Amino acid sequence: MTGLLARLFSGQPPKQSPGTVPGQFGVHGVQDKRDWPPLTEAEVASVLSHYASLSPVTSILWHSMRPFSAAGIVLLKGDGPTTVVVKRHHTQLRSVAALEVEHAFMQHLRERGLPVSTVLSTGSGATAVTQGIWTYEVFLPSEGEDLYRDTMSWQPYQSTDHARIAGAELARLHKAAEGFDAPARGETCPLVSSMVAVGQAELLPALRAWVARQPGLTQQLAGRPWEQDVQTVLEPFHAKLRPLLADITPCWGHGDWHGSNLLWAADEKAGVASVLDFGMADRTCAVFDLAVALERSGVKWLELPSPGVVVYPQMQALLAGYQSVRPLTEAERALLVAFMPLVHVEFALSEVAYFGALLKDAASAEVAYTEYLLDHARWFASKQGRALLRWLPKELARVPAARP
Repeated sequence: MTGLLARLFSGQPPKQSPGTVPGQFGVHGVQDKRDWPPLTEAEVASVLSHYASLSPVTSILWHSMRPFSAAGIVLLKGDGPTTVVVKRHHTQLRSVAALEVEHAFMQHLRERGLPVSTVLSTGSGATAVTQGIWTYEVFLPSEGEDLYRDTMSWQPYQSTDHARIAGAELARLHKAAEGFDAPARGETCPLVSSMVAVGQAELLPALRAWVARQPGLTQQLAGRPWEQDVQTVLEPFHAKLRPLLADITPCWGHGDWHGSNLLWAADEKAGVASVLDFGMADRTCAVFDLAVALERSGVKWLELPSPGVVVYPQMQALLAGYQSVRPLTEAERALLVAFMPLVHVEFALSEVAYFGALLKDAASAEVAYTEYLLDHARWFASKQGRALLRWLPKELARVPAARP
């Protein structure tokens, strides 16, 4: 869950002592153990040999603490770029094809004026490289200040101004995303914010089919009463979504909208300088992606079961910023409320397979299943969660609805 952090693209990396490698963000905070070995200079040199425009490697300036992959900022010598960001994935998590559709979406947004990270191409025109069991992508460092470098996931913005700016930028992303029609990759690509099953009329049959296509997930769920849990915990929420499904307009979204995935202008009120990390992007719909953004920053999940975990002023600011650029229709407003308890479902199940099958980490797989998949949904049935779902329609109504 703390894999929802993104801080690796800043042009000013945090200081790390030469030769040292930090730990990583785990399911309960910073941990010493890393799931994936850090990048090495020899490895990076081999990868960058495919990029004719880049100079030789001098050193690795910084290693990311993010889970799910290994990444670092690499110092180059000679002419051209002085630094690049190299990110490495296990091939079971990201293939070249999965990354290239992600990169195509980023290019689509860039052509429409959104300040997204610049991915580099090899001499043959590919935007990702496979070597052994690893898949690599290479980026230019992005512009802006990394103000959320030390912010854990599921934490609020630093101010309501930031929340408002972030909401407006997300709306601009959704407007720019129109016309990008690549099919959803959540069918078989793990660890993306998808609604492949959640977006179907019958949740349990759709989840059965989706689970069977996710590598290792069937085996990880074999010892759990997962179908009963779906019926008990998730079906009541899905029953409210079901009659609204016909109103969905498919659209690619960011999938992980949070302050740590944004770099900020020197004058913070001037807005977002760069949008980062499309690793969880998929074809969903605008209000699904907006619900993800509200869930990421508007509820202090790491403080449960304490009371008062909803950050209403920031939710209000994010929604105000969003609707100042892209007012929601009445149908979208209803969908947003219905999606809120369900946007995490497929990612949480995907994490169960990631931890249990790929990393052989049964304890983290248990956290993903119990504390993430089920307890997040159960919270929306609690007094605090119900209050949030009642507040949302009233807050959305403060702005006149757009015509469909």
